[in-house]
Amino acid sequence: MTKPESRPEPQPQLRPLPEQKTQPSHAPVAQAEMRVSDADRERIAELLRDAYAEGRLDADEHADRIGAAYAAKTFGDLVPLTRDLPGHRPLSFEKPPLEAPAPRAVTPALPPARQESPSMVAIFGGSSRKGRWRVGSHLKAFAAFGGVEIDLTDAVFESPEVEIEVTALFGGVEIRVPENVSLHGGGVGIFGGFDVKEQTAADPYAPVVRVKGVAVFGGCEAKPRRGKKLKEWVRKQLGTE
Repeated sequence: MTKPESRPEPQPQLRPLPEQKTQPSHAPVAQAEMRVSDADRERIAELLRDAYAEGRLDADEHADRIGAAYAAKTFGDLVPLTRDLPGHRPLSFEKPPLEAPAPRAVTPALPPARQESPSMVAIFGGSSRKGRWRVGSHLKAFAAFGGVEIDLTDAVFESPEVEIEVTALFGGVEIRVPENVSLHGGGVGIFGGFDVKEQTAADPYAPVVRVKGVAVFGGCEAKPRRGKKLKEWVRKQLGTE
C-alpha cells in the first residue's frame, strides 16, 4: 500500500496593519492659548472698572486685576480676572459678523438732579432732603424744636468737598452719607450730643464731607449708610463716563 501524500498545512493569513494617522503640524490651538488683542484687554478692564465702581472689588483688588488685564497675552490669562463677577461672559476669539453687531446694553436714564437751596431750616417742624439733588460746597442746617434730615446717598456732588454747618437748638439734625465717601468733622454739644462717625474712603478721589457746628439741648448725628455707594463720582474719576 502506498501512503497518501501529505498536504502542507495552510498558513494563517496576516491582515495588513492599519495605517497610522499622523497628527498634522497645523492642528488648531486651544482657545485658552489664543493671543488676545488690545480690544480684548480693554473689554476686561471695563468690566473691572464697573465692578470697582459698584463696590465688588476694593482698591487693591482693582489695581491688581487691571494690571494683569493689560499684561495678559492669551485668553487663558484674562478669564480668571472676571470669573467671579456678575458681568462675566465667556471669552471668544471669534468676531461677530459685521451685519450682526452685538447688541449694547441699555442703561435706564436717571432722573435729573434737583437744584436745592444751600440752607435747611426746621422750626417746630421738620425738613428733609433726599433722593437725587445737587449738593454744592456748603450747606447750612438749622433746627429749633424740630428736626432736619440730610440724605446724601443719592445726591450728585458738584464739589470734591462739602462742608455742612449745623445748629441744633432743642432739636436734631441727622446726616447720612454714602459709605464710599470720606466723612470728617465734629462739633460742640451743650446739654446735648454731637456725633460724627468719621471715615476715610479708599478712593483718594472720593468726595469729602465735613460736618461742624453746635447742638444745645439737642443733637447732631452724621454717619455713613451701609450698602449705599456713590457711583457717579467714582465712575467719573475713573474716566468711564
